[in-house]
Amino acid sequence: MYAARNYGVHALGITLSQAQFELAQQRVRDAGLSDRCEIRLLDYRHLGGRDQFDKIASIGMVEHVGELNLPTYFRAAFRMLRPGGLFLNSGIARAGNRTESRQPTFTDLYVFPDGELETIGTLIRNAEAAGFEIRDVENFREHYYLTTLQWLRRLEARARDAQQIVGDRIYRIWRLYLAGSAYYFQKGLLNLYQALLVKADQGRSAD
Repeated sequence: MYAARNYGVHALGITLSQAQFELAQQRVRDAGLSDRCEIRLLDYRHLGGRDQFDKIASIGMVEHVGELNLPTYFRAAFRMLRPGGLFLNSGIARAGNRTESRQPTFTDLYVFPDGELETIGTLIRNAEAAGFEIRDVENFREHYYLTTLQWLRRLEARARDAQQIVGDRIYRIWRLYLAGSAYYFQKGLLNLYQALLVKADQGRSAD
């Protein structure tokens, strides 16, 4: 919506969440941007065609792809970009010096049962194998520590409202999850990476 309003782009957003789909559609309508923004309830693997987009952004999704599916994920983005196109991939990654737990964690059991955090090295290796050139990688770990801390404080400030909506059990799960996440980001056990990848066209990349 921001890009459509300020830069005149035609944007397509996809999601697997029915609630997110409905909310996004409503926000697009309320902003008067239905002629420039389209929202679809769709798995990215079912978005057909190639060379469709100048730019693609994936925010907070790669954590749910899984290592075995990373080749499919990056190849799909590469296929759908026009030559010279850019892919911004943003997501949480496990610290490279932190071994993966052999037992299910609290987050695995109660928050993201199908999540799988990889290292930045694993993500970059798969992106390059798909054909991408790596242009920039930035770690927003300290910023995301502050973000999760703010989410925690705001949730606690509206505890009664949250408990009325989802019940005390779900409220306590998410309160503990946000507190633990803030700690992990603060201590460097988790990172938030933003990688800018390009589908280079004989050395040319998009502006």
